[in-house]
Amino acid sequence: MHSSANTHTYQQLVCFHCGEACTIATITAENKHFCCEGCKMVYQLLNKHGLCDYYSLNENPGLTQRIPVRKDKFAFLEDAAIQQQLISFSNDQQTHITFYLPQIHCSSCLYLLENLHRMQPAVISTTVNFSRKEVSIIFDHNHISLQKVAELLTGIGYEPYISLQNLQHHKPGPKKSLIYQLGVAGFCFANIMLLSFPEYLGLEPADLQLQGVFRWLNVLLALPVFLYSAYPFYESGWKGLRHKFLNIDAPIALAIIVTFSRSLYEVISGTGAGYFDSMAGIVFFMLIGRVLQDKTYQQLSFERDFTSYFPVAATLVKDGQERSVSLPEIKAGDTLLIHSNELIPADGICTRGKACIDYSFVTGESLPVNKEMGEMVYAGGKQTGSAIEILVIKEVAQSYLTRLWSADVFKKNNEPKSVSFVHLLSRYFTYILFSIAAIAATYWAFTDSTKVWNVITAVLIVACPCALLLSNTFTNGNILRILGRNKLYLRNAQAIEDMAGITHIVFDKTGTLTTTSEQQVTYEGLALNQRQQQAIASLAAQSNHPLSRALVSHFGNIQRLPISAFREIPGKGIRGMVGDQYISLGSPDFISGYTTTIEKGARVYVAIDDKVVGHFSMHNHYRESVAPLVQSLSAHYKLSVLSGDHDTERATLQRMMGASTTLLFNQQPGDKLQYIKKLQENGERVMMIGDGLNDAGALKQSNVGIALADDCNNFTPASDAIMDASQFSHLYRFMRLCKANKQIVIASFILSIAYNIIGLSFAVQGVLSPMIAAILMPASSLSILLVTFGCSNIAARLFLKDVPRT
Repeated sequence: MHSSANTHTYQQLVCFHCGEACTIATITAENKHFCCEGCKMVYQLLNKHGLCDYYSLNENPGLTQRIPVRKDKFAFLEDAAIQQQLISFSNDQQTHITFYLPQIHCSSCLYLLENLHRMQPAVISTTVNFSRKEVSIIFDHNHISLQKVAELLTGIGYEPYISLQNLQHHKPGPKKSLIYQLGVAGFCFANIMLLSFPEYLGLEPADLQLQGVFRWLNVLLALPVFLYSAYPFYESGWKGLRHKFLNIDAPIALAIIVTFSRSLYEVISGTGAGYFDSMAGIVFFMLIGRVLQDKTYQQLSFERDFTSYFPVAATLVKDGQERSVSLPEIKAGDTLLIHSNELIPADGICTRGKACIDYSFVTGESLPVNKEMGEMVYAGGKQTGSAIEILVIKEVAQSYLTRLWSADVFKKNNEPKSVSFVHLLSRYFTYILFSIAAIAATYWAFTDSTKVWNVITAVLIVACPCALLLSNTFTNGNILRILGRNKLYLRNAQAIEDMAGITHIVFDKTGTLTTTSEQQVTYEGLALNQRQQQAIASLAAQSNHPLSRALVSHFGNIQRLPISAFREIPGKGIRGMVGDQYISLGSPDFISGYTTTIEKGARVYVAIDDKVVGHFSMHNHYRESVAPLVQSLSAHYKLSVLSGDHDTERATLQRMMGASTTLLFNQQPGDKLQYIKKLQENGERVMMIGDGLNDAGALKQSNVGIALADDCNNFTPASDAIMDASQFSHLYRFMRLCKANKQIVIASFILSIAYNIIGLSFAVQGVLSPMIAAILMPASSLSILLVTFGCSNIAARLFLKDVPRT
């Protein structure tokens, strides 16, 4: 008896860390049992560093450590060539790396990984992307190696997935187990239906002895469906219960268990044939719906890869010629020309000029880092000195630019987060569903007990919150895709809602309302010799500002001279040593000692060795699309124009923009930011459209910031959207589509709610069979996808019918 009691207690032991059964009762620490020494070691490690809150977030959140990891498994990470392919950034103090961790599964994982620095002080910070199962780690490589970081993650149960065959951060493909489970369910369902026909059609008295054989054959065929094919629903439902949350798979799993148990009871007791055909049909059709839903979701590419999206380009130098190329065209071995204030799109080696790189987007440090020829430069840095050339050594890391663009530091955090009623509804949906099933079952138990099991099963299966949730996700996702095809690239779905609520639009003038490609440039002042012209053109070529580009275009293919001591002051001008001459280009107050006179158009003043020699007049060429665009926008929005130029073109702009448009001139970057803040304090929802060069602060402050990109690298992480300049005239149509998106979402919500009400009304009456309910549930989700997909496409055709697409 004593032995039996001990055995019973022993069988109840589960690992405190991972929840697995303990086969050895002697592995303990602080009165807690563990299934292996590995789990015990992880617990002791967390306890030592005060991280046991990990266990309070979820019950048994850890992963089993029974499979030991070979100590030298990550020795290959000491290889410099492999490190170069994996590391996204490195300097003297820190290294940035992103790992794919397939073991991430709950909030405890987030807590533990984001507190990695408490376990290892050399880890500076960690950021987890839960949906992508990625962790971005910044660590001090002077105190811990990349190999040790990987071993640290492995030691706490999160072994990084690293493929030596492909080091481009591609994750392993989806498991085929779902397809196998679907195949087994389909085979068994078909045969169960075949063996059930005699039961449906009736047997001759002479053949009644076969009835029992057919029923037990159905039991055997139902077992693989119940134990294997239905496993995804059990697993998902159990995970929800472990986290004290009833997800949508919980009622489905319960319906499968109830149907199978009831059917098995009837066969054993000889009271009937059961509902094995319904049970197998439920699993089969639910799996079909899940596979089709996943396929549709993947095809619509809502988890977008921006590799083919960013309309930014880089200047490729080849055979002495410069040409603009899109980022996907850049290959290892290409030479890129990076202008001042231009983002470096790919890792490379500096081959010409002196790099002075601002890595604040990457590290948060605003102090520029000097790099000499032959040194490594990383994607994400911004060149602040004169133009440099780099030799590309890695493919363009647009996935890295995507992470940079989506970084939390560039997101608005000054507004309260709103919670959609859909999320609140989905949270309590399963509780409501169980309540309806219980009430219906109680009613039929007293009215017609033969309908109880059918009613319970049908109610649990036919209700579908997926339709409610997917309507919002898929509509927003499809609109993002449509806008992307039309060269407006939004950071995320929230930007769609923000655009729909805009009340005030602010335009930058230079490079936004005007274009540099058709400007007329004239010079007034002391005559310039060829050497001086070369010096001015060489200095202007270092900057990517619209007026500098206009000057470069004016001089044509003139021979460039080397530049030193280059400096660019945003909104003012540029200066530097060209040979033995000190050249300054910019506004009057930037060129010291010059007194302004009446001006006609934008002007760039020239000083050689601190002596003003003249100025270049830029006759602004406004984009042809401005006038019709303003006419459309002014009827629905308040408009403002901010310009760093003098007000000589006020009359022209006022005629073009309308009398109600606010025009402000001599605006520095800080002035633009303050103006946006003032509008917001007055209750306006502001959209700022600029070129992304001098407007980063204003773009970030505005509710929606759009960086306009010509054939140059105007990418800025501070923007919410990037729009190709060729699509500028269609801005009003894009905004109308964003408003239509909200109406489509509301309509799909109503449709989803109507489906659930109608489906449940038939289910509680006992007139809906469980198998039909199993067909209707995934069908409802797919129908919502088709409705939202179709409506958003119709809206796009209506509003964007004349918009040229890529």
